[in-house]
Amino acid sequence: MRTSTYRHFIPFVTITSAALLLTACGSGTGGPGGPDAAGVAAEKAEVPTTDVVSAVRKDDAAAKLLPAGTTRLTVAVSVGGTPPGTTYLDDGKTLTGQDVDFTKAVARVLGIELKVEQASFEAILPALDSGKYDFGASNFGVTDERRKTIDFVTYVNDGQGFATRKDSKLAKVTDLRQLCGLNVATSAGTTFEATLEQNEHVCADAGEKAYKVQTYAESSAVWSSLQQGRSDVVMSTINGLRYAVAHQQGLKFLNEYHRLDVGFAFKKGTDLAPAFQAAVNKLLSDGTYDRILRKWGTAGSAIEKSRISPPELKN
Repeated sequence: MRTSTYRHFIPFVTITSAALLLTACGSGTGGPGGPDAAGVAAEKAEVPTTDVVSAVRKDDAAAKLLPAGTTRLTVAVSVGGTPPGTTYLDDGKTLTGQDVDFTKAVARVLGIELKVEQASFEAILPALDSGKYDFGASNFGVTDERRKTIDFVTYVNDGQGFATRKDSKLAKVTDLRQLCGLNVATSAGTTFEATLEQNEHVCADAGEKAYKVQTYAESSAVWSSLQQGRSDVVMSTINGLRYAVAHQQGLKFLNEYHRLDVGFAFKKGTDLAPAFQAAVNKLLSDGTYDRILRKWGTAGSAIEKSRISPPELKN
C-alpha cells in the first residue's frame, strides 16, 4: 500500500560555473532546520563549507568533446533537505551538497556556465527527454530500468540502505519480508520507492501483513516521520543514512542493502556524455575528486573511473 505523497516545487535560478555559489529564489523551507511537511522543525545537521571547487581549471581536452558551440547547459537539481544530499546553507538560499560540488567542478573542467533549475526529484528524469533540462544531478542511481530511457555518466557509488530508531528490534534487513507489517518511509520517485513497490508481494506470499510505503518529497519529512513514530524504518541512500544517524540522536544505521552506481542523468542518446565522462576522470586524476569525498565523509563511495551507462550492479 502506498500513502499520499507530499510534494514541493522550488523555483529555478541562474548561475555561472565560476560563481562558486548555487543560489535559490525559494524560501528555503526544505533546508536544514526547516519545517517538514507537517510543519515540524527537522533537527539541524552540520553542513561542511570547505571550498573544494574554486581551484579547478578548464581542461581543453575534455572541453573539446562537447558538441560544437556548447557554452551553457541547464541542470535540474532536487533539494532534499539534509547533507550530503543537496541542501541549503544557513542563509537559506545557497545550495550545497556532494552533487552540487561535483556539478560545479565538472562545469569548471568543461569551461561552461550552468543554468540551475530546482524541481522535485521525481519530476527530473521524465523531463530530460523533452529537452527541458540538459541533465540532472541529484544522486540518480543507475538501474537497468532507468537505462532504457536515460543515459548516465557515473561519478560515485552509493546505493540503498536502511535506518531506524535505536529502540527498534531491527538489526539488519537482508530480506524485505523483515519489513512486513511495518511502515517504511522513503523519498518519492526514487529507486527505494520502486524497490519497495515491486516487492510488496513478498509479505502476502509469506502469509504476512504487507508493509506500508510512505513517500515524501523532502528527506527532512522522512526523518521526522521516523523520529515521531509515524514510520518504523527509513530506506534511503547509504551515504544519506550514515550522515543522518551521525547527526541525529536516537537513530541507528541498519545496513547496506543494494549498492548502485550514481551518475549525471541525460536523455537517451545524448552527445554530452563523453565530455562529462572525461571531466569526471579529470577530477579523479587531479585530486579534486578525493577532496570532494573527504569534505562530505563519503570516501567509501569512490569509483576508479567514470563510465557511461554501465549495467546495474547486482550485489
